[in-house]
Amino acid sequence: MESRPDSVPDCFHQRLEAVTGWLRASRLRVNPAKTEILWPGRPGSGDLQLPTLDGEALRPSSLVKSLGVLLDPLLRMEAQEMFGYKTQGIRRALCIAGYVFSCGGLLLLFYWKPEWDVWANCAPCSLEEADVVLLRTTDEFHVYTRKKVTWVSLSALNDFTQDHPAFAEDGSLLSKVIMKPELKVRCLRVQKVCYAWDASAKRFLKVGALEEGLTCAEIHAKFGAGLNREEQDLRRTICGSNTIDVEITPIWKLLFKEVLNPFYIFQLFSVCLWLSEDYIEYSVAIILMSLLSVSLTVYDLRKQSVKLHRLVESHNSVRVTVCAKETGAQELDSRGLVPGDLLVLGAGRSLLTCDAILISGQCTVNEGMLTGESIPVTKTALPLDPKDHRPWPESCAEDQRRHLLFCGTELIQAKGVGKGPARAVVLRTGFNTAKGDLVRSILYPKPLNFRLYRDALRFLMCLIGVAAIGMVYAVCVFVLSGEEAGEVIKKALDVITIAVPPALPAALTTGIIYAQRRLKKRGIFCISPQRINVCGQINLICFDKTGTLTEDGLDLWGAVLAEGKSFQSAHRFSSSASPLPWGPAFAAMATCHSLVVLDGKIQGDPLDLKMFQATQWEIEDSSSNDGDDGESTQVLVVRPGAKAEQVVPGGGGLAVLRQFPFSSALQRMSVVAQDPSGQRHVFTKGAPEKVALFCRPETVPPSFTSELQLHTSRGFRVIGLAHKSLPEGMGTDSLNREAAESGLTFLGLLVMENRLKGETRPVLEELRDAHIRTVMVTGDNIQTAITVAKDAGMIPPGSQVVLVEADASDGQPSITWSPLGESKADAFGGAEESCVKFGGGQHHFCLSGRSYEAIGQHFGHLLPGILLNGTVFARMSPAQKAKLVQDFQKLDYFVGMCGDGANDCGALKVAHAGISLSEQEASVASPFTSQIPNIQCVPELVRQGRAALVTSFCMFKYMALYSIIQYIGVLLLYWQTNSFGNYQFLFQDLAINTLIGLTMSLNGAHPKLVPFRPPARLTSPPLLLSMVLNLLFSLSTQVCGFVLVQRQPWYHKDLDSFSRACAPSNGSSLEPPSVANLTLGVSILPSATEAPTATVQEEDYRSYENTSVWLLSTISCLMVAVVFSKGKPFRKPIYQNYLFVLVLVVQLAVCLFLLFANIEDLYVRMELVCTPMLWRVSLLIMLLVNFAVSFMVEEAIIENRALWRLLKRAFGYQSSSQYKKLQRSLNSDPSWPPLNKMDFSGATTIHMDIPGATYINPGFESDGEPACSLRL
Repeated sequence: MESRPDSVPDCFHQRLEAVTGWLRASRLRVNPAKTEILWPGRPGSGDLQLPTLDGEALRPSSLVKSLGVLLDPLLRMEAQEMFGYKTQGIRRALCIAGYVFSCGGLLLLFYWKPEWDVWANCAPCSLEEADVVLLRTTDEFHVYTRKKVTWVSLSALNDFTQDHPAFAEDGSLLSKVIMKPELKVRCLRVQKVCYAWDASAKRFLKVGALEEGLTCAEIHAKFGAGLNREEQDLRRTICGSNTIDVEITPIWKLLFKEVLNPFYIFQLFSVCLWLSEDYIEYSVAIILMSLLSVSLTVYDLRKQSVKLHRLVESHNSVRVTVCAKETGAQELDSRGLVPGDLLVLGAGRSLLTCDAILISGQCTVNEGMLTGESIPVTKTALPLDPKDHRPWPESCAEDQRRHLLFCGTELIQAKGVGKGPARAVVLRTGFNTAKGDLVRSILYPKPLNFRLYRDALRFLMCLIGVAAIGMVYAVCVFVLSGEEAGEVIKKALDVITIAVPPALPAALTTGIIYAQRRLKKRGIFCISPQRINVCGQINLICFDKTGTLTEDGLDLWGAVLAEGKSFQSAHRFSSSASPLPWGPAFAAMATCHSLVVLDGKIQGDPLDLKMFQATQWEIEDSSSNDGDDGESTQVLVVRPGAKAEQVVPGGGGLAVLRQFPFSSALQRMSVVAQDPSGQRHVFTKGAPEKVALFCRPETVPPSFTSELQLHTSRGFRVIGLAHKSLPEGMGTDSLNREAAESGLTFLGLLVMENRLKGETRPVLEELRDAHIRTVMVTGDNIQTAITVAKDAGMIPPGSQVVLVEADASDGQPSITWSPLGESKADAFGGAEESCVKFGGGQHHFCLSGRSYEAIGQHFGHLLPGILLNGTVFARMSPAQKAKLVQDFQKLDYFVGMCGDGANDCGALKVAHAGISLSEQEASVASPFTSQIPNIQCVPELVRQGRAALVTSFCMFKYMALYSIIQYIGVLLLYWQTNSFGNYQFLFQDLAINTLIGLTMSLNGAHPKLVPFRPPARLTSPPLLLSMVLNLLFSLSTQVCGFVLVQRQPWYHKDLDSFSRACAPSNGSSLEPPSVANLTLGVSILPSATEAPTATVQEEDYRSYENTSVWLLSTISCLMVAVVFSKGKPFRKPIYQNYLFVLVLVVQLAVCLFLLFANIEDLYVRMELVCTPMLWRVSLLIMLLVNFAVSFMVEEAIIENRALWRLLKRAFGYQSSSQYKKLQRSLNSDPSWPPLNKMDFSGATTIHMDIPGATYINPGFESDGEPACSLRL
């Protein structure tokens, strides 16, 4: 597609800029001058560098297709860049000297910054020479990790020389990584996974898995008879034991790591400083609180470590049967398994301790640990096709999972071929397995990128800068006052402990803990507490359909059988008196399923269960049935039950000899069954569109499309049925799926009714009122999904529904935009779509997974606009669901995903907030799990997230203002070489700050979701203005108190005259002191030759300034807590936080008591002095004025959304979110959407000669480029 600059409308430039931003988020380089998508190449190179796969360059279209296959494993762990370094003796010696002279400070710094450790001790080199490797994550965090390269010697193995047959295999992993003649392997262990150095390819290869690139035939040939003893020993030495070993971390190690946290190091520094100043009470309190915090953290970490250890320990020691070449079948411990071993699967229940490829027989497993649903899943053997030379994952790319047995899943049944048992080849061991990946994701979670935490760190850096200014000020004041050097240093360091709030992390954590407890009370469990705050920003939620929006169970509505060129009238199971007549359709319902009998109960997929129950037949297991061809195999037999009205002609039942299980990728399943006469049949069921493709065209009625649309448009789930008879004498073992599912006869449609859950419509309406966008992502038929979306309210009445269909099968990619008219219920006879032109209004795009993939490959420039208005995504595979969530995130949406866990694990994991409605073990892959099996948990999670986010802002603002208020008061008193007393600090820090920090976060969430979100950044103008204004108010109040108290007639600096200030005659005198007596002049500072008076009153901080400033600052902290403790619209009002209100009342009462009381012993202990009553009232008036102004400003300006909207319009501010930019550009584009139109794409890149800048995704810039990329 090409467009000339003079023919492009102005709005296109805006739209292009928005799309460019989205593509930058995709790590692509975009040149708007030519509108050409460039794939990332080597920095600085002029030529286009295309990614490669197996040495072959990938075009953009093929890369997207490959990513679709590889997406699921890539979701588990992120890639890391690798840099090689070699340790140098001189550098190492200098660093050790630095450790000694810095008293361990340099070593502690290197502990926090491992990259600095490597840069200081080592010199860059190639990976081949490196003894230390520095890893860097490729995400936005760029986290560094230091790893040491180790050597594994093979000399200890008996009879292992260079002439060993292992070296003869060119493609063998062992021949690549073993260095000759040393017989050593160079290894690197990263996140529990071992990598070995391949000298020929100059890269580290993952060991612990079967060699890549093997074909199906090679797997059967090389490993079908097992490994010999030498090969087992060799692989075991290199790959390690087959264990997912999560060690119970010793308490001393947990304690050591926790204490070395920068927060506790700062606490230790503060405590040491306070103890040197005899600030013993608060130091002891901080030590006790820190010890309690450390103890609780260590206890929690130890508890989690023990729990995870026990979870995986039971899988590490299981007796398994392995078939070896020399010794045959032998039983050994599962720890000894290696990739390539041949497992013999027993017929009974057992636990799988590795990932394996089934090469013989058929298995039924429970994959609840991975999928979240304890539904039996059937596994079939890897096909044996000598003519297929593709690697087995590519050969089985459509659905390779149907041949894989995963570690941690339960083997329910195993049926062999003939008289032999089922057999499987070990594919992956240890942490390379599916369960190992799951455990690693728990041990090494991906850091959460949220603006609040980044802004909090930046703000702390600003506070450190403010503290530095205060330190300079303190040094100048105390040096000019003639203080000793040691005292000056103490006072300067005090400023840091005052200005930087050490309790801030604990206060923020407290709010999250309270939110987590509130969620738990509502049946929502969270394994990633930091994501609770992120939930407060969610503005788009993806919902699975079946089991999430609709009921779990399906009701069998009826069957519509095909007869010749037409369909019969629908047979209703609920209302029809006569059952479905015997025939192929009835036989398909009785046999074409994956149900099994477990503990005397039929279990399996709910759809299969409903379908089979409608036949009123029974299932029985037959362990040995001989077919006509002499085959002996384990089969499933179905027979008429006691209440069955339909029986097989001639009596007896049907035997299921072979099963080709259902998969999401294929959208169908098939079985080979045998009737009592010995005739064998193939029965197929699945998505009607898929089933019809494998049927003979003459057997599919011409009205197939209209009949299908008739039922799907009513929200029914429709299943297609097909059948064919096999020739006599044809065996089942040699029959592959392609041959079985060809030349079928179409039987008809099975119609299932799936009702909406009662909570669906109200919840979606609540989300819509809150301006939270809802999207349906389902594997069901698109017409069914559209109807359910309309019934649920996702697509409001009168909205424009546009069906987007993209096709790239014929070599000429095309995309069609077809508006769907409103069809009436009685007009479904023809079921024709009425294409109409809409004159505006909201439109909803609906597309299938196939179209979504084609658009991503060939119409990438249209994808952002389609995502902006996409509402229904049907026939989506699990990988496509996960990629869709990521595409929404690239548009700067905060995405939530709610699913039942069956095929949604990938999407649940990559979403900002994944909510699983399943209580199975798979919920550990989802940050949130709801015990309530409906979507009521979604608005509740958003409410709690918003409340937690606002609480975090409130706590941050309060803790920062508290520190600044105390900082201002101390600096004012420093001017007179004075400060707060120890008990004054203790009262503020312990009685005020600590209690407020513990109770301020107790506000619950407001019950109503408002149509806007709380701010996501601390640097947002309202929050910054709030903090700055309250800082100025507090500053003015304390400065006024500090200055005015010196102008009072009773004011005197003499300690002996303090008691005379309370005399009645001094309370009304208005004569001000002379200017010479004011202590704001430089003249009050003693000269260096004068003896400092502070030495006489070293421990006595009593003064009128101290008393006034301390009372003002203390009560100001209470007022700030009230002003910042927001209620509506995100939290409950402050008066409903009863404990917080009680604490404030008690604190205020104590402060007023200290203000107006005149108890000498109390004042001496608190280092306060008595002042006239008029002055105390004056202080109270100043505080009330401060509070009134602060409260009115917060309500009238900071919380005034109308005012801020007006200011945004006045200054032309517009949101920088990608989806907002795109929305603005599309709203001004009269050609969008292109209704009733078909577009073609002749190439995968789009060339438009439009002038503009070149946008490049910013990356990490350094002198050294990574030697390679390590995929974990």
